[in-house]
Amino acid sequence: MGEEVRKMIFPEFFYGMIGVALAGFITLARVMLGPSVPDRVVGVDTLNTLIVAGMILLGVAYDRVIYIDIAIVYALLSYIGTLIIAKYLQGGLE
Repeated sequence: MGEEVRKMIFPEFFYGMIGVALAGFITLARVMLGPSVPDRVVGVDTLNTLIVAGMILLGVAYDRVIYIDIAIVYALLSYIGTLIIAKYLQGGLE
């Protein structure tokens, strides 16, 4: 009666998150060591993509749609931010 049922994360999702985290650390090193500003911007954009992938993996693993909705909004804001930074680097923003 007092037995609690806990939901386990399947090994596929666990290993997927490990892969995303490993790629995130490699990308973070690229952001810090990038020789030029555009290289760092591409690294930050890649890191944002990995964050979205991690949120989607969590949403599927825990069967929660809210994580996927948040990932979509985060991806949209990340895209807009990347466009603004690219415009600034091109010499646009007045």
